[in-house]
Amino acid sequence: MKKLINDPRAVVGEMLEGLVSLHPGLALLEGEAVVMRSDLPADPAARQVAVLSGGGSGHEPAHAGYVGPGMLHAAVAGDVFTSPSTDSVLAAIRAVAGPAGALLVVKNYTGDRLNFGLAAELARSEGIPTEIVIVSDDVSLRDTVEPSRRRGIAGTVLVHKVAGAASASGASLAQVAREAAAAASALGTMGVGLGACTVPAAGRPGFTLGEDEMELGLGIHGEQGVRRVPLQPANVLTDTLLSAIVDDQRLGAGDRVVLLINGLGGTPAQELAIIARRALAFLRERGITVERAWSGEFLTALEMPGCSLSLMKVDDERLHRLDAATSAPAWPGSGRFAPARRIAPARPVAHASDATESRPADMEPVHQALLAIADAFDAAETRLTELDGAAGDGDLGISLVRGAAAIRALPPSSWTSPSRALMALSEALRRAIGGSSGPFYATALLRASRRLADHPQPDARAWAEAFQAGVEAVAELGGAGPGDRTMIDALRPAADIFFRELQAGGTPAEAWAEALLAAERGAEATARMKPRLGRASYLGERALGLPDAGAEAVVVWLRALSRFIR
Repeated sequence: MKKLINDPRAVVGEMLEGLVSLHPGLALLEGEAVVMRSDLPADPAARQVAVLSGGGSGHEPAHAGYVGPGMLHAAVAGDVFTSPSTDSVLAAIRAVAGPAGALLVVKNYTGDRLNFGLAAELARSEGIPTEIVIVSDDVSLRDTVEPSRRRGIAGTVLVHKVAGAASASGASLAQVAREAAAAASALGTMGVGLGACTVPAAGRPGFTLGEDEMELGLGIHGEQGVRRVPLQPANVLTDTLLSAIVDDQRLGAGDRVVLLINGLGGTPAQELAIIARRALAFLRERGITVERAWSGEFLTALEMPGCSLSLMKVDDERLHRLDAATSAPAWPGSGRFAPARRIAPARPVAHASDATESRPADMEPVHQALLAIADAFDAAETRLTELDGAAGDGDLGISLVRGAAAIRALPPSSWTSPSRALMALSEALRRAIGGSSGPFYATALLRASRRLADHPQPDARAWAEAFQAGVEAVAELGGAGPGDRTMIDALRPAADIFFRELQAGGTPAEAWAEALLAAERGAEATARMKPRLGRASYLGERALGLPDAGAEAVVVWLRALSRFIR
């Protein structure tokens, strides 16, 4: 188990101390794992209806992150995935409630129902009016248990917001409870897990999944889902989750909803945005109006990879509650978004040779040579990905595959002359290849294109000069030289030896064979070089043992050109 903790037994207390230290609007209740507002009136008679929630820890930012004006007055934390005690809940009620009473928003788990329920009963016996609203939004259990026994999961956060806003408006306990209960009944959530999480006290994952499996319909306590299914693309998965909610909640054209895209703790914002993209499209296709949408981590399961989607049906009054101001640290904001995806028009770039022209016969070998490079990039993807992943970010293989696709997509106007072909290739690779390789190749090709501008039918010497010019451009742009463990270690000897062998009277094919051999030796030598530039330089001697991926990529395309050099 690798976690940034001190002692598994101290996780909850230290976590709450850190949270409260970061937010001046929060306070810790002495002797209890309770976070409460620090701005409550000293006179209990001046207080609004207190809204409280809580449960086991491990769901951060829930529940303490939703404590603040306009949301919760207090949150009660238990141990990781363990209900807080009755005494802790009662202590929280006593600390924040006044004559206006308290509403407890409780997720539908046995431990939470028992401990919050008993605390409510004890609070009533002390003269504190107390009501409970149970949230059971997990639609994955619709074929397993009756609705009242479903679990409460991420949609609970929306109930917190509705109840907190109702309290902040000055509503009575009965009214706050009524609005919260109505919001809970208009709510459905469905989750999916791509892997397990590790409870600190357990020290090992709760279950294991194959690389091509996922758990559909899981809760928030690291447990398995309702069923294990094959891994699905994001669009298909989003449709699966939303279809279950829409069917369960009987949503259809004309209905108004808000959407919550919740990461379970180990899902990047990038992936949640991809889910959000499809979710909004799915709902629009069905005529369901999405009034507000939020994406992020709201109620997690430690570091579990996966997400859940929640839909809450709204009317103007409920939407007003969701729009009401709050300063709770974890509430993400208004949730407003553009009614349609905005796409700004790009400024067109005109080229003198953009008109479609037929390809001259002498350009056919150039065209075929570049297509051979594209095929070579495709074939080398796995190897280049492995090498780049060992010392970099692992994207070189897929980047060059995108470059291969860009080569094949070059329009007929690209093939009017060698100079124009290199210029078009520079533009295409600049757009297609990410990371550092894109700018390097684009710059080299641009410089080489200019060198060939006065050679409509360049001979071998002109090509050699263009090759050297391109390599020099790469060196200038990146600041690398031989011995720095970069693509230059393959490029520089290849370009220099090709030019030198031609000068010595060798045929182009002979010169190119020597150039290729020099590039291969240069790339091989990088395995023994300590990197000085790029991401690999951060690894120091740990990068030794494998050749540089960029240098190997140079060998790939040089080798592909061999049969075209005559």
